[in-house]
Amino acid sequence: MDTKQKRIRVLMFPWLAQGHISPFLELAKKPTNRNLYVYFCSTAVNLDSIKPKISPNHSLSIQFIELKLPLLPQLPSYYQTTKGLPPHLMNTLVKSVDMSRDGFATILKTLDPDLFIYDLFQPWAPTLASSLNIPAILFYTASVAAASFTFHAWKNLKREEFPFPEFYINDCFMPIKSSRNEFGRTPPVSSSKERILLCLGHSSDIILVKSFRELEGKYMDYLSILLNKKIGPTGPLVRDASEEHHENEKEILEWLTKKRKASTVFVSFGSEYYLSNKEREAIAEGLEFSGVYFTWVLRFPFGDKDKPKFDEALPEGYLERIGERELMVEDWAPQAKILQHSSIGGFVSDCGWSSVTESLKFGVPIIAMPMCVDQTLNARLVQAVSVGVEVERGKDGSLEREEIVRAIKQVVGEKDGENIRNQNHLFSP
Repeated sequence: MDTKQKRIRVLMFPWLAQGHISPFLELAKKPTNRNLYVYFCSTAVNLDSIKPKISPNHSLSIQFIELKLPLLPQLPSYYQTTKGLPPHLMNTLVKSVDMSRDGFATILKTLDPDLFIYDLFQPWAPTLASSLNIPAILFYTASVAAASFTFHAWKNLKREEFPFPEFYINDCFMPIKSSRNEFGRTPPVSSSKERILLCLGHSSDIILVKSFRELEGKYMDYLSILLNKKIGPTGPLVRDASEEHHENEKEILEWLTKKRKASTVFVSFGSEYYLSNKEREAIAEGLEFSGVYFTWVLRFPFGDKDKPKFDEALPEGYLERIGERELMVEDWAPQAKILQHSSIGGFVSDCGWSSVTESLKFGVPIIAMPMCVDQTLNARLVQAVSVGVEVERGKDGSLEREEIVRAIKQVVGEKDGENIRNQNHLFSP
């Protein structure tokens, strides 16, 4: 008798945004010793960016499958991803992905996987899998608390209050961001609700979530009731810091090593968000008047011919006044390596879910500056479990220097900061 187990073959198909691709990739890496083989499907531009992140060990169990999108005049191949995508082309990208349905059907038929794991914005994909008798499971990569809040609002026609008072409806949907930035992450909200509900309906009796019960157990239980499906937590799926490599990491880490323990703030707003001039100015002044050391990853739109230099993008004379208290980094930094460094005492973050889970893993308190709706809900969770503080905004939704200073000082250099760090370590997976 053949004692060898048949290898289970899984096809993964994330949405074309880095915030979706990264957790799918980490999920693909997890089962290397569980007799699983993963086919990872995305566009060429996305696959080219993630192939270097795969170790030789993982390459034995992960195979990349290119999804060929139809070539549209206004959507060259380097725009077949949300990273750097001009906002006016977001709908075009969604349309192009939808037009790839026949090509994806061929992939499904050719691979004939034992299981299909899919994302929120391609409802036709699980339908195709079902037609081929391939089990399909949705992998939800955002926070469960935000999901339960959103689905409660969508499904609750009687206007019953959300059962968790730490989340409140009246201000969490304030228009704090322009669509220019929100669309860089997901399809437009007008089309998302229908797609999401269809994707939920097509999932089998379970939905995978990027979280863990110690952090979001009660929200998982409520979401399970709302959706009438089991909720399967995958854990935080944080990338191993040792896998990060970048040309500027030596300079950054050497600079951090010269700083005292928990004395420095890391500032970053995700890979696809660009601060407005007013936001950048308020944050710069908040950092200046807080008196802390900081390293700030500052991003400008991809392909911007008029991209300013740091001294042009910041208040006049700013770098001279700050002196050796700052280390400015353009576009990208090894976030996990920075967060695990002992000198980091706080993380100024937009509360993207991946950033929240990384902060928890490395025990770094969050100074929350959410930039769109789901991030606002994540910031509520951060406060609810006492692993950070949220910067209060003005009545018009704007960031204010004084509130930024208050939040930074509360986290760095005070007794409150030590208490937050201790609480944060309780949730460190």
